[in-house]
Amino acid sequence: MRSIDIYTVTAAAALAAALLCSWQASAVAAEPMMSDERAVFQTQWGDIHFGFYPEVAPITAQHIFKLVAMGAYTGNHFFRVDKGFVAQVQDVTGGRNLAMDAQQRAEGDKTVPLEVRADVKHTEGVVSMGRYDDPNSGKSSFSMLLGAAPHLDMHYTIFGKVTQGMEVLHKLEGLETTKVGIFVMPKERVAIHSTYWYLASQPLRLGMLGGPAGVRTASVSRAAHGNSSYCGQLQDDMDHLRSRLDWQAEELQRVRARCLPS
Repeated sequence: MRSIDIYTVTAAAALAAALLCSWQASAVAAEPMMSDERAVFQTQWGDIHFGFYPEVAPITAQHIFKLVAMGAYTGNHFFRVDKGFVAQVQDVTGGRNLAMDAQQRAEGDKTVPLEVRADVKHTEGVVSMGRYDDPNSGKSSFSMLLGAAPHLDMHYTIFGKVTQGMEVLHKLEGLETTKVGIFVMPKERVAIHSTYWYLASQPLRLGMLGGPAGVRTASVSRAAHGNSSYCGQLQDDMDHLRSRLDWQAEELQRVRARCLPS
């Protein structure tokens, strides 16, 4: 009977471990690039933050971000909460309890094409576009995944991911629901009371006159730290506003390129 070469076994185990590590590293490396913009939906259960994947779904990400920036999701609601599957936001043109202006309605009525990538999967936290039977019929309804849903892969556009607030979404799973056709719907309205966006690299300051929220007012900051600290805070706020203006200028150029003759 031949004896087993322990060195051969050890080498094989080491190779298997190396391959596993390599596979895990490639899996991590495959995570899509997220843009700096973050959208926030505020509900009575807490805030939900999500980012965008412009390299995966450039048209859809731009469309949804524009609707967020226009305030179109304020007053909207999650019409569907299917435990372990999705929490889905209603189309802005039909789900808001507030009037829409012409610009909001025009953007909300636009459709976006199916944008998919085989290496980007429907896992928990992913933000995925809703649509009708036509793959290119997505408008403004989208889902936040409450668990993995591989059957959606390559059929629905993934354009972003939740960055904060998964615990809020899981709270919604405890709501009383009813089934209407294929949809599991909460019996109470899950309202999106307010929305805003910010840059992850430059968190939004909500204090008065440049002071961080919940810490000190501007007058206290000046008294405690002197004018140089106060001016530094103002400079940071100016930089943040400038980045927003830069984005708006870029968006204006894109609109002009589409709408005006060359």
